[in-house]
Amino acid sequence: MLRRKAALWAVWAAAGVLLADAVAATVAVRLLVVDSPGEAVRILQQLKNGADFAVLAREKSTDATAVDGGFLGKIDPATLRPELRDALRGLRPGALSPIVKLPSGYAVLKVLANSDLAKLDEASRARQAAITAGSSVRYAPDLDGQSESVATLLQIPKPPDWGQDPEMICEVHRRAYATAMDRVSRMLDPADDRSLAHRNATSYDWVEAFFTKGNLYAYVGDMPKAIEQFEAAYQYSQTKLPQMLPIMEEALGIAYLQQSRMENGVFHNPGERCIFPPPPGMRFAQTASSEKAIQHLLKCLEHDPEDLEVKWLLNVAESTLGNYPDKVPARYLIAPSYFASSESVGRFTDVAAEAGLNHFAMSSGVVVDDFDNDGLLDVITSDYDTCAPMHFFHNNGDGTFSDRSAAAGITHELGGLNLVETDYNNDGCLDVLVLRGAWEKGAQRMSLLRNNCNGTFTDVTKESGLSKPTNAQGAAWADINNDGLLDLFVVNERGPSQLYLNKGDGTFQDISHSAGIDRSEFSKGVAAADYDGDGYVDFYVTNINNAPNFLYHNNRDGTFTDVAEQAGVPGTGRSFATWFFDYDNDGWPDLFVNSYFKSVEETMKTYLGLPFNAGTLKLYKNLGNGTFRDVTKETGLDRVYMPMGANFGDIDNDGYPDIYLGTGAPSYASLVPNVLLRNKEGKSFVDVTASSGTGELDKGHGVAFADLDNRGFEDILTSIGGATPGDRHVFRLFENPGNANDWIVLRLVGVKANRAAIGARIKVTVRNEGKDTRAIWHTVGSQSSFGGSPLRQHIGLGKSAEILKMEIWWPGTATPQTFTNVDKRQFIEIKEGAAAYTKLAYRPYRLGGANRRTP
Repeated sequence: MLRRKAALWAVWAAAGVLLADAVAATVAVRLLVVDSPGEAVRILQQLKNGADFAVLAREKSTDATAVDGGFLGKIDPATLRPELRDALRGLRPGALSPIVKLPSGYAVLKVLANSDLAKLDEASRARQAAITAGSSVRYAPDLDGQSESVATLLQIPKPPDWGQDPEMICEVHRRAYATAMDRVSRMLDPADDRSLAHRNATSYDWVEAFFTKGNLYAYVGDMPKAIEQFEAAYQYSQTKLPQMLPIMEEALGIAYLQQSRMENGVFHNPGERCIFPPPPGMRFAQTASSEKAIQHLLKCLEHDPEDLEVKWLLNVAESTLGNYPDKVPARYLIAPSYFASSESVGRFTDVAAEAGLNHFAMSSGVVVDDFDNDGLLDVITSDYDTCAPMHFFHNNGDGTFSDRSAAAGITHELGGLNLVETDYNNDGCLDVLVLRGAWEKGAQRMSLLRNNCNGTFTDVTKESGLSKPTNAQGAAWADINNDGLLDLFVVNERGPSQLYLNKGDGTFQDISHSAGIDRSEFSKGVAAADYDGDGYVDFYVTNINNAPNFLYHNNRDGTFTDVAEQAGVPGTGRSFATWFFDYDNDGWPDLFVNSYFKSVEETMKTYLGLPFNAGTLKLYKNLGNGTFRDVTKETGLDRVYMPMGANFGDIDNDGYPDIYLGTGAPSYASLVPNVLLRNKEGKSFVDVTASSGTGELDKGHGVAFADLDNRGFEDILTSIGGATPGDRHVFRLFENPGNANDWIVLRLVGVKANRAAIGARIKVTVRNEGKDTRAIWHTVGSQSSFGGSPLRQHIGLGKSAEILKMEIWWPGTATPQTFTNVDKRQFIEIKEGAAAYTKLAYRPYRLGGANRRTP
């Protein structure tokens, strides 16, 4: 039942076909979808003349499988749409189907023979293995409207160079949504001669049209109208398509739960109502929609009592009525004990509203740093909404922030899912790179915002040579040739990665091809580090479309070689955020890689201790010889959490980096807790989410660790919000409760090296009371590929610490700059080559200031 239900959900994907990694494997198929019948005829003729199907699919197909050469994997034809099922019937291996008319376009399919499979290149074989391994992963229901809106975006005509103008990008997206709604409304309007009533429409077509229109209403957050359409599909299914009833019951349960959460204001004023496990006594004021959600979810469970995804959603819905756990039916209860923390680091408190970080947005990026050189950390955010502006929150020095976006000159910078800070021109003022086009095929330009050192920014993208449109979410700044200038590596989701060499005059040169890094995959993240200690920075790139990751070794001559396989860091086939960090303080940068399977069911298996079908997080220990060892299981990270944004920091100042994962997926069903993992002396990681109160249920994206109140403890900042306008959410600032452990904060200033000191390595040798001497290692600029912590280094020292020695290796140098007799609990600046350091002001204050509410 679960597999059949997963298949039925999947046929409502934007292309109208079943996703390969959600079905049983019976026959290997490639798919190519184009917009017009004329184009389909030309494509079919080219294929019959011997053209390579995979090459044409990559170049021409509008389907999401294009990046894989149209490879769907091994599928069960019985689970496909009727049109595709009929087209495959009787098709021999190696044969092409006739042209198939779909709601999203015109398709051609090819059944692969064994000889075709044998000819797959190495990357394709790895991808196929990943697909097979994840073939029984059940994905969250496509209930959010994003797929419908994006599919239309790909089809509508657009002005030339539309991706160069943020305002035009906004307009095109608005038109795409209006076009999608107009199309489906005409399909359901009996008075329109193009409607389903005037065609030889099947019952499936009617149900799909109702559902599509409901999804489009859900996209903008109009849940009453969305529910009206889902109810129509439900009523139609009862008499015409009873096999659809489990889907419609779950859809209505999800929709009513989303409506309940909106009616009760949890997106604008969440408090602890979005934290799981919920605090005692938590109950929504308006309960009618939650009650309806529960009714539909219980009906769904009558069809399959073991449906883990629906069980979980029922527990969430019951918690909104104050019924969790005591009044949840025993057979469906997922008890609080499964989420309990075995230890505590204290309770974190969200103080974003009191502090003035009033950011209400969809998915968004966040960077935290001192952008006006007043010694205080500011916050800059973006917004996945292509019509929404960036925000600059200035630190007032009293625990509050002021929105100075207009004064900073960034309100015309619309959209952008990720941000990366740097000082690309070595003027001592931190600049910002805005990345656009992620998760969509419509390529959009980045924005390089130069800091004018007077509280304002100027968009210098065009004159810098960085205006080539991208589909990018990941980028890293690093000095690839140790000339003191920061270069830029950008990874794309469609198209080759880009490496830009900094020429030192404010411009960049594209050296992607000559450097050997211009490979095309659905790449999501990139991290930089000198992993082998040869003095030159290397890059790690994550890929999400069932493909192995890349580890680009710097050949020290302007070229790079992918050594991921021999180094032992392939990833999971569906990798997302990544970073280098020294989790065990042995002096070698280790590698953390998120796995990203959009599955509520697989996430729940983590908590319940059940076997996975999806790939887990990955932690690779650097062995110091150019290779890594997979230590995921032995460190307790063999878990599936659906993480998107993620980052690391030291929450308890013990000198070992901890991890915070922002979880979720576009679907409104994807309500799973964000996760806080404490590093236990470089040996293992323990989940302290429940005890710390950081288990936000809504979608987590950009994450940063920063000591915003100068108390010596890193707080956790995370942008919360989904991929649709109907899933906007306020920002979270989780204040660290602190403890007695010691710390020091360093700001490094390069002279021969780049001024921001990106790539500089720090070793602090400390002695803690009653313990042996140990070393703590940090690298400037080493942070997550989805979230920006400050470039200043906050270094936890442990309890009763004495700093014996501090050493800094600047990029391109083999001899460390050394200091002794350094006091702890201070903020210091160290210039490259200087004999002494400078102590800087670090006055503590209370986040929220006078606005702070008394608990």
